[in-house]
Amino acid sequence: MRHIISILMQNEAGALNRVASMFSSRGYNIESLSVAPTENPLVSRLTMVTTGSEEVIDQINKQLFKLIDVVMITDMTMNEHFERELLLMKVKLDDGANVADIVSAAGASVLDRNPESFTVQLTGTGVQIDDFMETLGANSQILAVVRSGSMAIGRGANIMSAGL
Repeated sequence: MRHIISILMQNEAGALNRVASMFSSRGYNIESLSVAPTENPLVSRLTMVTTGSEEVIDQINKQLFKLIDVVMITDMTMNEHFERELLLMKVKLDDGANVADIVSAAGASVLDRNPESFTVQLTGTGVQIDDFMETLGANSQILAVVRSGSMAIGRGANIMSAGL
């Protein structure tokens, strides 16, 4: 099963490397990874997507808690949450392709339009991003794709804050 794990960790050199090394040494795969500072400059939030059985995810969480830099861990998929990913995509239009309709229907926006290429952005779930790429790719030549990886935040009063 797919899991989004959110980790609050000390914002120090080598902290990300220790997390990635733990995954690598145990043969776990990281599907996506996003890291940025939080409202507390001493703490960063690392959001990763991985897959595994409940037993594997439980083992991952136990191993992560052993790392000295880790402050808090939450498996976002166990609670109600919002998940979003950012897509930046550059395409070359096929003759007669009406990209404006595809972009508008998906809620995407055009960042750059010129005779050689068209650059669009879309924020949505991984499934929405995949669907948009497939639809736009069928009507254009994909030149470049940049994806942020999934990020998640709890719904309602469900808070994981770095305001220690």
